[in-house]
Amino acid sequence: WFEHHYPGDFIVEYIGQTRGWFYTMHVLATALFDRPAFRTCVSHGIILGDDGQKMSKSKGNFPEVKEVFDRDGSDAMRWFLMASPILRGGDLMVTEQAIRDAVRTAVLPLWNSWYFLALYANAAGTEGTWRTDSTHTLDRYVLAKTHDLVAGVTARMDAYDLSGACGAIRDFLDVLTNWYVRRSRDRFWSGDQDAIDTLHTVLEVLCRVAAPLLPLTTEVVWRGLTGDRSVHLTDWPAADVLPADAGLVRAMDEVRSVCSAALSLRKANKLRVRLPLARLTVATPDADALAPFADLIADEVNVKEVLPTTDVSAHGHTELSVNARAAGPRLGAAVQQVIRAVKAGDWTHGPDGTVVAAGVTLLPGEYDERLVTADTGAAAALPGGAGLVVLDTKVTPELATEGVARDVVRLVQVARRSAGLDVSDRIALVLDGEPAALDAVRAHQDFVAREVLATSVDYDRVAPAAHGGVVGDDLSVRILVGRAADH
Repeated sequence: WFEHHYPGDFIVEYIGQTRGWFYTMHVLATALFDRPAFRTCVSHGIILGDDGQKMSKSKGNFPEVKEVFDRDGSDAMRWFLMASPILRGGDLMVTEQAIRDAVRTAVLPLWNSWYFLALYANAAGTEGTWRTDSTHTLDRYVLAKTHDLVAGVTARMDAYDLSGACGAIRDFLDVLTNWYVRRSRDRFWSGDQDAIDTLHTVLEVLCRVAAPLLPLTTEVVWRGLTGDRSVHLTDWPAADVLPADAGLVRAMDEVRSVCSAALSLRKANKLRVRLPLARLTVATPDADALAPFADLIADEVNVKEVLPTTDVSAHGHTELSVNARAAGPRLGAAVQQVIRAVKAGDWTHGPDGTVVAAGVTLLPGEYDERLVTADTGAAAALPGGAGLVVLDTKVTPELATEGVARDVVRLVQVARRSAGLDVSDRIALVLDGEPAALDAVRAHQDFVAREVLATSVDYDRVAPAAHGGVVGDDLSVRILVGRAADH
């Protein structure tokens, strides 16, 4: 038995045991058997209490574990530890807020995705099945991202890089919830079987991939999703059972970068997302690849028109300046050569976003970038110097009116939830408020009714206890909803 089980496949302890255990075992194994004591070793850092000192039972400088489990769940504690730098040898300070962040970034996104699927599948009277053949662009994208997730997490797990595996899952959950699910809401609303089957498939694979890191949450989701006994009794997924599409993933990831930059411009200019704007110009060498997604970008950013162009110089450029005081100590005499190259425009962005001038890679803090735009409006650079986006920030009266109508839709949806209505319930809607708000709804009444499933929209006095809120530029409106008589 010993000969078939020695050396050990895996050993783990904190960094203080490098001398105390790892080394001693190797010495003994070499002396006794002339071979190493173990094949693979993980040495983690030191766990610190919230006072910055090494966590200790005698000091009591740690959160009460039972309280953490009762409030946040043991999966949150596990994820917090697995995703942290401590598994790469760094030290880790344990705080209750950091554990709560694990709930926000990992546990809730997974749970909410499953809840969303169950809600709309039940509303459509259907169940999801394993399928990877949908032709819808968003389905193909999320399936290809799932393929990449399996390949990436498998490689990281094989290399004992647990925190890297957590990072890959966290990034995927952001794509799943904040892009795929949100962009597909109308399809789920209408009971689109392709969307339901695709999300079912993605969640099934995700549960198996995340099971070692979120064992309890994935177990509950898996049982609800499949009806099977346990996710921990299934096989690890193979990436090749999912369709790969590197071109689509690359293009859609750039679409997401464009949308993120545009939404940041909205926020910086205090223009709420529900307020439509005239146009967004996307100037990038990859404009042709983005053109098929112009309608998707327009809907996400809420603009009437998206103009992709490869003529970046016509809309702006990035200026670079070298921080000689920061770069000098590292580069020495070469810093002057780098400065001359930058002034002459002889610099580029590397594939990973780094800046290279005169053949020298500059580190963050050694240079400053400034976007210079030739357009009126607000502009932002795309990651890695890939181009820029320019947002037309002029708000016309027509755009402002439509924005008020969209604000009303949001308030009605809140009122629907407060009234305990199902997502498929048709409603009768009554509105009261300032004339400008009501006029905006009248101008877009068909849109409002369609978005909130209203069979009728009336403008009359409603009870003071009705749901209310502010829309547009401080316009007040009150809302009364109830199930439509014929539903």
